[in-house]
Amino acid sequence: MSIDDRTFRTYMEENLDVLSADPAHEAVVHQGRRVTAGEFRSLVYRMARALRAQGVGPEATVTLLSGNLPEALAARYAANLVGARVNHLYNKLSAESQAAIVRDVETRALVIDPRYAERAAEVTGLAPVPDVLVLGPAKLGTDLLELAAGQSDAPFDSLAGPDDICTIRHTGGTTGHPKGICTTFEQARWFSGVLADDDGAERRQLVCTTLAHAAGLLADNTLSAGGTVVLLDDFDPAEVLAAIERERITDMFLLPPLLYQLMDHPDAQHTDTSSLRTVTYGGCQASPTRIADAVRRFGPVLMQGYGQNEAGGISVLRQEEHDLSRPDRLRSAGKVLDDVEVAIRDESGRDLPVGGHGEVCVRSKMIMKGYWKQPELTAEVLRDGWLHTGDIGFLDAEGYLTIVDRIKDMIVVVGGHVYTTELEDLLNSHPQVLQSAVFGVRDADRMERVHAVVVRTPEGTVDEQQLREMVSAERGAMYEPARITFVEALPLTDAGKPDKKELRRQAERETAAG
Repeated sequence: MSIDDRTFRTYMEENLDVLSADPAHEAVVHQGRRVTAGEFRSLVYRMARALRAQGVGPEATVTLLSGNLPEALAARYAANLVGARVNHLYNKLSAESQAAIVRDVETRALVIDPRYAERAAEVTGLAPVPDVLVLGPAKLGTDLLELAAGQSDAPFDSLAGPDDICTIRHTGGTTGHPKGICTTFEQARWFSGVLADDDGAERRQLVCTTLAHAAGLLADNTLSAGGTVVLLDDFDPAEVLAAIERERITDMFLLPPLLYQLMDHPDAQHTDTSSLRTVTYGGCQASPTRIADAVRRFGPVLMQGYGQNEAGGISVLRQEEHDLSRPDRLRSAGKVLDDVEVAIRDESGRDLPVGGHGEVCVRSKMIMKGYWKQPELTAEVLRDGWLHTGDIGFLDAEGYLTIVDRIKDMIVVVGGHVYTTELEDLLNSHPQVLQSAVFGVRDADRMERVHAVVVRTPEGTVDEQQLREMVSAERGAMYEPARITFVEALPLTDAGKPDKKELRRQAERETAAG
């Protein structure tokens, strides 16, 4: 680390300073446990020293396999404090996929939730690691909390420099070589400026999705503002609504499918959600019709964040911009953030004019350092300082960015391209449709056919032919699905996104079966 780097303050140090300022403040809540700022801060420093005693430090990777525990959040802070890289596994991946990631990032220590001890045994059987450290007593590994209890909680400076790797996050793919996205300690602060200024009002954030995803970044932001983080183990709409009322929640993050489940739940009609100020949604495409429903249900509290792990934050559609009279505005991802440049480019790399549909390319200081030990793949997406996102979109005359599709999800049909999100928006606009997912399936001749999976309202009776006729009338025969299947709920990935890979596999099996 250079002399100049010694003045650098990491996100953990800044947050620990805030925790030190009011040690009696309630910082983290989980299953009736209420952890004060002082207790959380003490645990981080003790845990950091315990990790150092185990030989974990700069250039090492700590991998987390844990649910939403206060100790898991503290373990990430502690590992980063000693300069280690952190990789947080999605819990619902297969043991084989988790082991591939553990091996790929060269895990020095696997830190596990005691509830995942059996899975950890499977993973380490496939990918042995030097140390297995447990957040409590378990049959497997060493109790990290017991080790930490014997250490000092005196503050010390982070061993990390601004250009060191802070996190390695893996993309949603679960086959082939894992694609790890490397973010530096300097870039780890990107989310701080995205949330609206609350004018010093108390922030109480509910985490009901995995800390391994966007909710973990929001938790950091909440702690930096002197707020309280309330952890739920998983998303359950009834439990989320009860927690909002009980804990007077002001902020939370949901992927769109989970937001729809929340507002459709019967308890939403009689739950006091008046404490909510910011419900951030993102991570996958949202339906303008359903977002309008959410605004009517919860009030003017919706905020959309568009970004990528590779790019950091890109754009935001703030609460006041959720105009119910402007469905085009609700369809957009908002305005590009300050200090972020966006260009819309065609396949030859030429910048397109306002309204032109092309790949969204981004340039900012928050762009990833690269993919973990995959220079060729890094070079494919990082060219001349611009990150090629793989998203298709356009900018309008007012500077709002709209995402149309993923390049890989766009369906090539006879006569042109079908943008899956545009068809989903149209299907979702039917009063008897709650949600839909559109994807391409190749037939025996290897031509892509448009498939749609639809979730009807509880009393909905709309059938396949009626929806086809609506699509044909509104968008033409090219957009008309070859097949529409009705289900009670869409399968979701661990992050909460519609699992189109699984839907496509199911459709391919059904097609093959005849």
